[in-house]
Amino acid sequence: MAHYALNINGVTHQVDVAADTPLLWVLRDTLGLVGTKFGCGVGNCGACMVHLGGLPTRSCMTPVSSVGRKKVLTIEGLTAQGDHPLQKAWQELDVPQCGYCQGGQIMTAAALLQETAHPTDAEIDDAMAGNLCRCAAYQRIRAGIHRAAEIAAKPGVKS
Repeated sequence: MAHYALNINGVTHQVDVAADTPLLWVLRDTLGLVGTKFGCGVGNCGACMVHLGGLPTRSCMTPVSSVGRKKVLTIEGLTAQGDHPLQKAWQELDVPQCGYCQGGQIMTAAALLQETAHPTDAEIDDAMAGNLCRCAAYQRIRAGIHRAAEIAAKPGVKS
């Protein structure tokens, strides 16, 4: 076991885990942050997406020892009130079906919208290509991203 101080959602957490423990299991099992889901365990589906140092990262493939001082942002930390433009758009358009992959979808989309305020369909499809949805809600996910971009563009909206 090794000791790590992790900045997760703006809070420093002290954890004692093996160096090769995937960040996903530290988040879920050690810290109880269960919004980040286990999907495939091999980095193919995107259900475990978090932001690590501002970049979308598959937490199932990221050993805790590689995190260092980088900030980790999970779906729980996207906004304190759960009112991020993507979360608002997802609710407004009823984007998810089963919802299992949606935390990872939203985290990937949040990274996209930070880079590109008003992405095209092609930019959305490219950015979201690594996130699988067993319910095939891809058209609704794309519409949700477009709607979130509109919401974020309104004066006074923080994303």
